[in-house]
Amino acid sequence: QVQLVESGGGLVQAGGSLRLSCAASGLTFSMYAMGWFRQAPGKEREFVATINWSGRNIDYADSAKGRFTISRDNTKNTVYLQMNSLKPEDTAVYYCAAHRNPYRSGRDRTEFGSWGQGTQVTVSS
Repeated sequence: QVQLVESGGGLVQAGGSLRLSCAASGLTFSMYAMGWFRQAPGKEREFVATINWSGRNIDYADSAKGRFTISRDNTKNTVYLQMNSLKPEDTAVYYCAAHRNPYRSGRDRTEFGSWGQGTQVTVSS
């Protein structure tokens, strides 16, 4: 079965940076778009960024544009989220996810069928 394991979360001051990683197994990683989503307390899970199977097509939520960078290394079956200029409103549990279908991409969470356990990101003011 597909396993996604996130790491790299933590506590950081506003303006700081974190790099999240997500190691994937149980799927042909290079065939699947990967996404990052986040969920703050009392809020719905929301889209952050997605990257297609080749890494050539990338999409960001407006809140992430200019501050976050998604990337992938298909040789390591890993997707990354570099987060800079962090704000207190970025505080959330961050989840990586694999798209349900090979060679498809999107930003709707219902398109993603496999999820990691999440990693907590807390940004203090």
